[in-house]
Amino acid sequence: MNLLPPVPLKKAQYEALSEFRYQLRRFLHFSEAAATEAGLTPLQYLLMLHVRGFPGREWATVGELAERLQMKHHGTVALLTRCEEAGLVVRRKSTADRRRVEVYLEPKGLAQLERLAALHQAELHSLRNTFQVASITAFNDSDASHMPV
Repeated sequence: MNLLPPVPLKKAQYEALSEFRYQLRRFLHFSEAAATEAGLTPLQYLLMLHVRGFPGREWATVGELAERLQMKHHGTVALLTRCEEAGLVVRRKSTADRRRVEVYLEPKGLAQLERLAALHQAELHSLRNTFQVASITAFNDSDASHMPV
């Protein structure tokens, strides 16, 4: 725990934080609108993205999805039920551990995800010069000067 009093931020740091939050919100707004236009909720899109994008395999557990979505387990289960009813995903008991439930994309979910992911990739590409964590150098540089030795 850091017992030192916080060092006041400089104007450039506030500007950098503001710009980062603005660009992040802009991208999220785009993402929400794209999902809605495709007939999905933003959370349905994110769930499918996290299933497909889970490192090292083609499925994810309910607990892993809850963590990635930053949701409670029961909320994730309710979302999964809606996605399953829409034909986007399927839940299967693990063959390795019968207590574990694995979530897989169905062909319909994969097709919708591929279309939306392509739109997101294009949007990220258009933001490549403005939406970069590296552009928050005013914040990162000053933070290094206040680190204890």
